[in-house]
Amino acid sequence: MQVISRRLGNQSLKPSASISLLKSIYPIYDHHYGPDHGRYVSTLTPKGVGHLVRKGTGGRSSVSGIIATVFGATGFLGRYVVQQLAKMGSQVLVPFRGSEDSHRHLKLMGDLGQIVPMQYNPRDENSIKAVMAKANVVLNLIGREYETRNYSFEEVNHSMSEQLAMIAKEHGGIMRFIQVSCLGASSSSPSRFLRAKAAAEEAVLRELPEATILKPAVMIGTEDRILNRWAHFAKKYGFLPLIGDGSRKIQPVYVVDVAAATVAALRDDGTSMGKVYELGGPEIFTEHDLAELMFETIREYPRYVKVPFPIAKAIATPREMFLKRVPFPLPNPETFNLDEIHARTKDTVVSENALTFNDLGIVPHKLKGYPIEFLISYRKGGPQFGSTISERVSPDAWP
Repeated sequence: MQVISRRLGNQSLKPSASISLLKSIYPIYDHHYGPDHGRYVSTLTPKGVGHLVRKGTGGRSSVSGIIATVFGATGFLGRYVVQQLAKMGSQVLVPFRGSEDSHRHLKLMGDLGQIVPMQYNPRDENSIKAVMAKANVVLNLIGREYETRNYSFEEVNHSMSEQLAMIAKEHGGIMRFIQVSCLGASSSSPSRFLRAKAAAEEAVLRELPEATILKPAVMIGTEDRILNRWAHFAKKYGFLPLIGDGSRKIQPVYVVDVAAATVAALRDDGTSMGKVYELGGPEIFTEHDLAELMFETIREYPRYVKVPFPIAKAIATPREMFLKRVPFPLPNPETFNLDEIHARTKDTVVSENALTFNDLGIVPHKLKGYPIEFLISYRKGGPQFGSTISERVSPDAWP
């Protein structure tokens, strides 16, 4: 107050003047969330974030001008998006609802004070407003491919997305809203997860027509939920169950490419606003072909057990029947997930006329090589087990 008084020539401040000054400094609590502000009026800027003031050379110690709230930052894709944002000097607000350890690995990705963990409750609107208050960009990466006792498919994948879009719309200072959905999401899908994702896309675009929708295919990476599970199962039991006959077509994509596409859409001049992008890898695999690539990488002889869809559904059904009927939590499904089995009855590839990586200026990686090198850890005899002469590394070349 002394500084304010000095600036005004040591004149006494009337209560109305001081309040007006504070409102000018922190306008978000008055104008954007006040009763006079229409809740259903979109205030997203039409020009993206290209006009933000930037300082520095573009590294992690620079200032990009972006203050991003990344919902789902502690998940698989989230850590790569946070890393991409932090390394260009953005401040990242990380909402989390778990323990203090859930976000610990993210704090190393940015400069001091640039990664800001904030505990919140996804069912509390005021809590969501608090983590979004100082942001100018919102990214929603929340998603769950199985139900729990506390959260259904519809609440996690649809209702939360709709709520975030509504709050971002009334915020007044959000320049970009990016919603990460899933390739294959459709209102006619046999999978409840994919139907919920499709409903979320419609809800977000209804609330924010300027939002950007990204629909990645099955993502591959160090923490993925497909090749890791397959390799672990094959190592433990000596075979891999293929649901159906393994002929379903998929277009797996490297998770780093999806993170790069997310940041590319965020940093453009607004050309990606209001558009839907389908992000698939450069190659189309059948599930059998992808399993062959996995076995080749871990140096194990491929052994398969083909499980017909009716039998796979029969194995997975008991968990869904008793999920909310027993007084204790049931294990999360891994190999036999009933909703995922329903999704596997249809191919999941990029549509013919869809916007893709090319429209964002990204060239996706092929899977064979670096993107799946993490599978080397499953080799029973060490990294060089089963390798050919040309693949061996001389000890003299070690650092």
